[in-house]
Amino acid sequence: MFAAFLQYLFSGLTSGAIYALAGLGFAIIYNASHVINFAQGEFIMIGGMATATMVAAGVPIYLAIPLAMAASMLVGVAMEKFAIEPARNADVVTIIIITIGASIFMRGAAQLIWDKEFHSLPAFSGETPIAVMGATLMPQSLWVFGISAVAIALLWYFFNRTMFGKAMLGTSHNRLAAQLVGVAVKRVLLASFALSALLGAVGGIVVTPITFTNYEAGIMLGLKGFSAAVLGGLGNGTGAIIGGLIVGIAEAMASGYLSSAYKDAIAFIIILFVLFFMPSGLFGKRGTDRV
Repeated sequence: MFAAFLQYLFSGLTSGAIYALAGLGFAIIYNASHVINFAQGEFIMIGGMATATMVAAGVPIYLAIPLAMAASMLVGVAMEKFAIEPARNADVVTIIIITIGASIFMRGAAQLIWDKEFHSLPAFSGETPIAVMGATLMPQSLWVFGISAVAIALLWYFFNRTMFGKAMLGTSHNRLAAQLVGVAVKRVLLASFALSALLGAVGGIVVTPITFTNYEAGIMLGLKGFSAAVLGGLGNGTGAIIGGLIVGIAEAMASGYLSSAYKDAIAFIIILFVLFFMPSGLFGKRGTDRV
């Protein structure tokens, strides 16, 4: 009984770490621009697909990973520059529709650039399961936990110990005031999309050896990342991390104790619950009612 619970918990934490990275991507862009970027899942897909195809073509994985991360960041910057910036004076609904359109465009482009097949990566350090109190833990799950934790720690350092990170925080609190003290707001917006795309790419790369990837892989991962961001409170980084872990654990428990058919429904149930009963999420401010 306990071993089964532990097994579901490991599975939930692995998925939750990826949802947390996706949720952080939503939070970073929302804070900088008040845009809900529904193309966040496509950043995850691009990271995984680019790395998997380069490795399959013979590129060493330690070179393919940074190239895929750079490619995802370029896509994020291009999206902000050519899709979001021209519509900066549009209302929220219009911008949301633009991000959905960008998401569809990226999936179509991925289908043309790559293919419709599933791709995978070799596990970073073998596939021998680790026995833990009757449950098993795959080594790749440890990579997911570790890299997610390092990414979150680096983000904390960036936002709290660097001038540019503080400029991004200042822009999220009051854009006009940030402009008045000399913050280059346009550069901050570009950086927020690049950083969000980088987080998505990292999540896509570390999870591909476990779940495989294809051109549609970002849809569900993006929606579950959005669910994590909503649960934690849109714009709250800590909330996105905790929300991601809750969503991951909830869907693993539902899949294990009820039926795997409920796995994907959990994220949507959480979104509906939050919207109906606690629209500000666990840690959000009441100001998020603009969403």
